[in-house]
Amino acid sequence: MASIAFHDVSVDIPVFNATNRSLKNNIISAATGGQISPRDTRRISVRAIDGLTLNLEHGTRVGLVGHNGAGKSTMLRVMAGIYTPTGGRVAVDGDVAPMFDLAFGMDPDATGWDNIILRGRLLGFSKSEIRRRMDEIGAVSDLGAFLDMPLRTYSSGMATRLAFAVSTSIRPDILLIDEGIGAGDAAFLQQAKERMQRFIGEAGLLVIASHSNDLLRQWCTTALWMEHGRMRMHGDIDEVLKAYQASVSA
Repeated sequence: MASIAFHDVSVDIPVFNATNRSLKNNIISAATGGQISPRDTRRISVRAIDGLTLNLEHGTRVGLVGHNGAGKSTMLRVMAGIYTPTGGRVAVDGDVAPMFDLAFGMDPDATGWDNIILRGRLLGFSKSEIRRRMDEIGAVSDLGAFLDMPLRTYSSGMATRLAFAVSTSIRPDILLIDEGIGAGDAAFLQQAKERMQRFIGEAGLLVIASHSNDLLRQWCTTALWMEHGRMRMHGDIDEVLKAYQASVSA
């Protein structure tokens, strides 16, 4: 069964070549979320997550809310194993599908078909699994003959279509989504929406960061409000969003 557990987790992100007073002051004034570490005046680090304890069980559908820099994206990347905590413990049980940078690992000089294989291998598919899904992925991308052409000949929307088609062909235990995923023209966007709904429905556990309350209410039953790297509130989606919006409006 899918689960994620944080125990007193902290994440410090170093800011390199930032030793002068004016730069330090600029970072402090701009940091809406992280906290500047005062331990060493010669080096600056931002505490993006500060002592977070959290347990998410199978079946959870949680939305992350908070200002830019509040720690939402950092949380997702710790869950995905991209960031290593500088303090505390993290336990993740289940296969994780992070949907952050859909085009990561794709080769601009390779064809669309070859990039399906490249992206699929990065997602953990065997070659035989990818080949079984090739026709389905190609059909979902709706790129036709462009699949025989190098990725560098694609528009950004076409490249996103291909990456989206590959990424949503897996069946993850844990699905992590950071903000919205653009998918091109209106017709494909509707198709992508329907596919995304099925994709999310099949995940054992969903964590999504978004500024869209409508999207969070559509996909989530609970919400977690982050502020300055700390958990401000965790509970029913409507209650958390109401409290967060009241704070923003105050």
